[in-house]
Amino acid sequence: MAERIRPDWWAKTSAGVILGFGLALALAGLYAYLGQGDIHAPSGRPALMRYMVAFVWVAVFGFCFLFRSGAAAWAWLGVANLLAFAALFACRFWLFA
Repeated sequence: MAERIRPDWWAKTSAGVILGFGLALALAGLYAYLGQGDIHAPSGRPALMRYMVAFVWVAVFGFCFLFRSGAAAWAWLGVANLLAFAALFACRFWLFA
């Protein structure tokens, strides 16, 4: 007989899917601004950023089950998203304006 899914796994899964995707997008954007070379240079960089989003998202999704509770996963990933997007907007509007 199959066991029931633990209730906090739904919260951990949703945190990994939603906040993990946002974190992956923000980190790929930071790489776009802070990586080597120009962001608008015609190279393989956009493809690398697409693959980077997928790999970071899968990694965050896998690690979100190591949190003690779903609330902790939402809190920590939420703070990580705030910091990553703040750094991304700082790069966009102040450093590279």
